[in-house]
Amino acid sequence: MKTQNFGFYKVGCGVPRIKVANPAYNAGEIIKLMEEAKEAGCSILLTPELSLSGATCGDLFYQRSLLNACEEALETILEASKGSSMITVVGLPVANGGRLYNCAAVVKDGMLLGLTPKEVLSARDTCFSPCEEKELIFCGRALLCSKMVHDDGDIRFGILIGNELYVPDSPAARLAANGANLILNIAAENEIVGSAEARELQLRAQSELLTCAYAYCGAGVYESTTDQVFAGATLLCENGKTLKKGELFRRDTHLTTAVFDLQKLDCLRMKSSTFSRGGKAYGNDFTVVPPMDLSKYDDPVDPNPFLPEDPNWCDTTLAIQCAGLAKRLEHIGAKKTVLGVSGGLDSTLALLVAVHTADLLGLPRENVIGITLPGFGTTDRTYQNAVNLMKALGVTLREISIAPAVRQHFKDIDHDETLHDVTYENAQARERTQILMDIANKEGAVLVGTGDLSELAMGWCTYNGDHMSMYGVNASIPKTLMRHMVTHVANTMGGEAGEILHDIVDTPVSPELLPPDGEGNIAQKTEDKIGPYELHDFFLYHFCSFGFAPEKLSFLAKKAFAGVYDGETVDRWLKTFLRRFFISQFKRSCAPDAPQAGPVSLSPRGGLQMPSDSDFAAWMDSFDR
Repeated sequence: MKTQNFGFYKVGCGVPRIKVANPAYNAGEIIKLMEEAKEAGCSILLTPELSLSGATCGDLFYQRSLLNACEEALETILEASKGSSMITVVGLPVANGGRLYNCAAVVKDGMLLGLTPKEVLSARDTCFSPCEEKELIFCGRALLCSKMVHDDGDIRFGILIGNELYVPDSPAARLAANGANLILNIAAENEIVGSAEARELQLRAQSELLTCAYAYCGAGVYESTTDQVFAGATLLCENGKTLKKGELFRRDTHLTTAVFDLQKLDCLRMKSSTFSRGGKAYGNDFTVVPPMDLSKYDDPVDPNPFLPEDPNWCDTTLAIQCAGLAKRLEHIGAKKTVLGVSGGLDSTLALLVAVHTADLLGLPRENVIGITLPGFGTTDRTYQNAVNLMKALGVTLREISIAPAVRQHFKDIDHDETLHDVTYENAQARERTQILMDIANKEGAVLVGTGDLSELAMGWCTYNGDHMSMYGVNASIPKTLMRHMVTHVANTMGGEAGEILHDIVDTPVSPELLPPDGEGNIAQKTEDKIGPYELHDFFLYHFCSFGFAPEKLSFLAKKAFAGVYDGETVDRWLKTFLRRFFISQFKRSCAPDAPQAGPVSLSPRGGLQMPSDSDFAAWMDSFDR
C-alpha cells in the first residue's frame, strides 16, 4: 500500500525554563525545545506568549535594550531552525512606528513567515496596542502582520494569544469559519485554584464547538514574580476530548505532544452544516507544514472505540433502547413483546431490553414472551442458558422445535438434509422468523429484533430471516459493546441471573445453524468464518464515522492491535470487512426501525444513505497500490 501521512500531525507544546527580560538565555532554552520536538517528530512547536522576553516584564517592555535583544534572539532562533521544516511559534514584543505589539512569530527553516498580533488585549497588556497594520518591517524583513489561516491542505492553522480564548466573539470562531482546523493558543495566564479545570473545560468545549484541534501552551513557573504564579499549563484537545495535558508547576524545560487527526476533523465538518458556507474573516497565507513521520506515531490507538469511558453509559444505552421500544408499544397500543431467545449475546440483550421496558411501562413481565426455538445446531449449553435466564427473569417461556417444520420444508423444495449449505442454514433462520412473526400477530404483540450493528455491517444475517422484525432494539449496538453491556448488567443484577449472563458472555458467538461437534459443543463459530468482531468493529467505527481509507484503517488497526494480530491478518480481515460491507447494503436498505443509541447507525433512513449496488473497486484496489 502507498505510504502517506493520513492527515496525522504531531503538535508539541513546549514550556521553556526562562529568565524574565533575558532574551538570549530564553532563546537557548527554546532552541533546546526545538531540537527535542524535531526528534519527537513534531510538525509544529508552540511556545508560550512572550516566551522570548518573558510575559511579566511590565514597563521594561518600553526599554529599547530589551526590544533589541528580543530581535537578536529571534535571529538566533531563525539560524537554529535552518535545515528543519518544522514550524515553531515564538512569542515576543514587536515595536514598529511608535507602537508596541504582542506577537507570535512563525518560524521555519531559517525563515520568518509572518507575525500574528494579539487582537484582544487584557488588563495586563497596558504596554501593548492593537495592531491595525497589515504589514510591517521586522528583523529586516517585510512581514505580513495579521490574523490569518496558514493553509497547507490537510492542515490549516491559526494562532490565538492569551485571553483571546475567552472573549465572546473569539477569533478562534472566525479562524475556524475560514477553514482553520487547528488552533494554536500561546498564553501567559497566572494560576489560581480552579483555573486548570476551567481552562480544560473551555478548551474541550471550544474544540468540540468548532470541530477542531486545539493546542494550548502557557507560561511556566519561572514567569512567577511579585503577586502572580504561573504553572506552565499545556493542553492538546481534539473535538471535545483531551488528548494530552502536561504536568503543572514543572521546574524545567519540557515538551508535551499529541497527534491530531485532521482528516477526521475535515470529515466531521463535511458532515456538518455549520461550516458549509465558510467565512471571510481572515485572508489565507500558504505555509507548508511538514507531514508527520509515521514512524514517530507513538500515541496509543484505542482498539475498542465503541466501548464507553464511563460504565454508566451502559445504563444510558439500555435506557435509549427501552425508550424506543416503549414508544413503539404505546403508539400502536400493544402491551406484549415477542422474541426468540437462543442463549446467545444478541437475544440476551434484546430480552433484557424487553424486560426493562415492561417494568418501565408498569406491565407484568409475563407480557414478555420469550420463545426458544431449538434446531439442528442448538447445543445444550445455549439451550439451558436461554431457558434458565427466562425463568430467572420471570417472563413467559415457550419452546417450539423447528426441526419438524424445516424437514418438511426440505422435502417440499427437494433439498437433501445432509447437504449443509446456505439453504440448509437459512431455511432454519426463516422458519424461526415465521414462527415469531405469527405468534406476535396472534398475541397482538411486537416482534423484537435481536440482530446487532456488527451483523448488519457484515451482512451476517439471513435476508427475511433474523434480518427482519417489527422493531430492532440492538441495531446500533456493536458486538464489542454488547459483551460489555451484558457483563455490566450481570454484575449489577448478581444472583442466578447474573451467573447465567456471565456464561452467555463467555459462550462463542454462533448462529448455531450447523450440527454440534461430536462432543455436543458449538461447531459453527462466527469469528472463524468472517473474522474477529473486535477488528470489524474497529474498522466499522472509523470507516463510517470519519470515512478513513483502507490504508489508514490498516495503519490504525496495526497500531491498536499490535501483539494481538500481525499485519497480514489485519489486512486479510480488512479486505473481508470492506467486501462484505459493500455487498450487504441491500439488507440494510430495508432494515426495520430501530433506535440509534451509539455514534454509528446503518439505518437507511437517517444513518447510512448508500446505494445497494455501488462498486467498491476504489477501496479494494488500494491494497494493490
